[in-house]
Amino acid sequence: MIPLKQYCFSFDPWGLLLFLLVMLPNFIWFAVPAPNDILRTDSVTPVVDAIGSVFQVLTVACLCLVIHTSRSKLRFSPLIVATIICIAIYYIGWVLYYTASVNPIVIFLLTLPPCLAFIFFAADRKNLPAILFATVFAVCHLVFAVLNFIK
Repeated sequence: MIPLKQYCFSFDPWGLLLFLLVMLPNFIWFAVPAPNDILRTDSVTPVVDAIGSVFQVLTVACLCLVIHTSRSKLRFSPLIVATIICIAIYYIGWVLYYTASVNPIVIFLLTLPPCLAFIFFAADRKNLPAILFATVFAVCHLVFAVLNFIK
């Protein structure tokens, strides 16, 4: 049970920035297809994808709108550094994907680091609802990646 009185609704611009940083390569991908673009194939896991999408929205909503009342100011804590490293690894995955280096490692680089970035950021912000939602999203995203592209 999450003690709800420890949270309030407010806007966290850092949560929105994290979401936009994760989505930036996706926006580019929507506009500019990669050479060996296997990500555009039809999914074999539509139910898992739908569940993952719901939990991704819930994750982002919590990161942007749910604030733990005793969290500290944002600083370069180990969890924030881990978040930044995950985003950098994720971007490396996209660079590899666009150089037509599509293999299971690249698929994992596109799958796990953004999920971990959400979880590390939420942990730093003491945002238990976001951690829970991001964990479910991560499981769905991993199932999607494995069943669709790694098998």
